[in-house]
Amino acid sequence: MKIVRSAAATVTVAAVMMAGALAAPSPAYAATYGGECGSGYGVVNSAAIGSKGTVFLTYNSATGKNCVVAKRNAIGSAVLIEAGLAIHPVGAHWTAFEGDYFRSYAGPIYLSAAGRCVDWMGRISGTEGGKRGTNCG
Repeated sequence: MKIVRSAAATVTVAAVMMAGALAAPSPAYAATYGGECGSGYGVVNSAAIGSKGTVFLTYNSATGKNCVVAKRNAIGSAVLIEAGLAIHPVGAHWTAFEGDYFRSYAGPIYLSAAGRCVDWMGRISGTEGGKRGTNCG
């Protein structure tokens, strides 16, 4: 009889643990840079676009060019995604800009900015992320 109770208790504990594992929220997927700007570009800065994605600023020291990509956390149906890049201060318009309905990311967009500060942004469905006056030098 004791063996039956132990086996039943083990099954009950296992069932409770399994239910808890199924009910636990899964960790959020975060966008990662995947080389969208091409060979020689490395990430030098990034910023969250709310909980929707990440905007990546990359730089290629051989060309002196910056590149921006705004990426969603997960591929889905097409939504408005925008990427902007300019010499600081940006002024009324982004020097380099791309905006349209995409499933995954906007960009890459490029700008020669060796020795200059840059303003850069990414926007997904109205939520914006980015920085102003960074990566000088």
